[in-house]
Formats: sequence, structure tokens, C-alpha cells
Amino acid sequence: MLELYKEAVTHLKKGDTLLYPSDTIWGLGCDARNEKAVEKLFQLKQRPENKSFIVLISKIEQLTEYVTEIPELAWNLVEYAEKPLTVIYPKGKNLAPNLMGADGSIAIRLVKDDFCKGLVYRMERAIVSTSANLSGQPSPSSFAEISPEITSNVDYILKNPKGENLNAQPSQIVKLGLYGEFEFLRK
Repeated sequence: MLELYKEAVTHLKKGDTLLYPSDTIWGLGCDARNEKAVEKLFQLKQRPENKSFIVLISKIEQLTEYVTEIPELAWNLVEYAEKPLTVIYPKGKNLAPNLMGADGSIAIRLVKDDFCKGLVYRMERAIVSTSANLSGQPSPSSFAEISPEITSNVDYILKNPKGENLNAQPSQIVKLGLYGEFEFLRK
């Protein structure tokens, strides 16, 4: 298993795009600090650049590395979420500028799935996560459903040796304000 991660991390660190089983659905990713790699993801997905991506972290402590001010509510939401939960924070930092929203916000999810968490942990920094589909198309629930346009143009494919079919449930998304206000954007 370690060799699988090692090769994937080598590709990520050199600015490549990655197709991998995330903690929710099949995802596309790259190094969250590499602006050129993020640009490659926009092109690969044929996605407008005004629609930002999600970032994955492996430890809750990493929030302070990527978020300027963390609302108090966030700590409990992230730590105790039973389902994958993406939180949109008001202001991100230390990430590729084209990864954040026009207002400076950033969407981050603490990964709890062992396989995906192993990848993010070994990367030693955040990675991008977006569904492995062309913009506007449905998210694939299995590797076989991923468009050949994606599989033939991504730089590296990481497969879980335990299987290729995933739960295929996107994460819940909640947007937080600095003063404790919140809004669920996807439940």
C-alpha cells in the first residue's frame, strides 16, 4: 500500500493531476498550493474558474494552516461529523489563489476514510478534491463510469486495491460566518 501512496505523492508534488477514490466519490486532485496544477484541473474538468474546489486535510490541526480565522463552531462540527462534511470558511490562506472563492473563502473537509486519509497524510499538506467528471455532468459512482476524457487526460490514477466502487455520496456542505452564523448548502 505504501508504494501506491509514494508514487501518487510524487506525482502530486511535481504538479500533476490525480484521479483517486476520495472519501466520498471518485475525485480529481492536485497539490492545493500549486496554482498551475489547480489550473490544469479547471482545464481537465472544463470548469469555469469562478467555481472553486474543495480541499482535503488529514488532521484537524491543519485548519490553522489554511484558514485565517476559524469560527469556534467549526471545531465541533468538523471533529464530530458522522458523515463527510465540507466546511466553507470565510478566509483561506497558504493555498493557490485560484483555489479560493472570489470572496477569499475556502472549502475544506477533514478526511476520515482510511484510504483517502492515507494519501492526504503522506502528502503532508492539503490536496484538492473535486468530482471526477466534466463540468455539468453527473458524478461517477464507479470507476467504470468516469469519462474517458478524464481518464486519458489525467496525469496519474490511484486505485484502492480493495475495490473501485465507492459509496458515491457527495459530502454535506456548510458555510460558516465569523460570528457563528451558518448555512447548509448541501445536506
